[in-house]
Amino acid sequence: MLLIPAIDLKDGQCVRLEQGDMNASTTFGLDPAAMARRWIDAGARRLHLVDLNGAFAGKPVNEAAIKAILAEVGDEIPVQLGGGIRDLDTIERYLDDGISYVIIGTAAVKNPGFLRDACTAFGGHIIVGLDAKDGKVATDGWSKLTGHEVVDLARKFEDYGVEGVIYTDIGRDGMLTGINIDATVKLAQALSIPVIASGGLSNLKDIEALCAVEREGVEGVICGRSIYTGALDFAAGQALADELNGA
Repeated sequence: MLLIPAIDLKDGQCVRLEQGDMNASTTFGLDPAAMARRWIDAGARRLHLVDLNGAFAGKPVNEAAIKAILAEVGDEIPVQLGGGIRDLDTIERYLDDGISYVIIGTAAVKNPGFLRDACTAFGGHIIVGLDAKDGKVATDGWSKLTGHEVVDLARKFEDYGVEGVIYTDIGRDGMLTGINIDATVKLAQALSIPVIASGGLSNLKDIEALCAVEREGVEGVICGRSIYTGALDFAAGQALADELNGA
């Protein structure tokens, strides 16, 4: 079970939102590169970056902060990035900069052809992000709820060749209320590609619950507010996951 620290970027700073609300943000750091180093030193094996401004603007906004993080990380661990990625040129630029995996969310739902083209052009580097509430997919920074069922879309995107799915329960994100294990497992069981859980991680009990279902296809979990507030000690969480799953 991979614990993946999230570095959410807003106006060049490291923040956390509550349920995707840009007006309900808490700043946890002014130096994104230093934050990346903090998590690597704590034992992170992958980082999860989100260009929050980009997600709402529909184009990259925090590229300077992203490049600073990549310069700090170097080749130590993979970095995945989402937010505002709407065209193949942007994907190519980010991959050239050193991003390992590009996460396509809203654009995948609104323009499936773009996702298919991205998988064809950059096979092995595309992850789809599905944000949902009550089983329905949300887009545009979670501001719009669609009629699409998560499992149905995920199966279609799997056929396109995505590397994995990040599944976020937006009703729980940033609320420290616990991962939606049932919905995450349901999705993982419907797919043959890995699923990464997101939204609501709060403590070591959540880690235990995730490790218990890893064999169903749940590969990792995004760690956000819990590791910034101290509710979860990241290093202890990853150590527990390794112990439980014999890593």
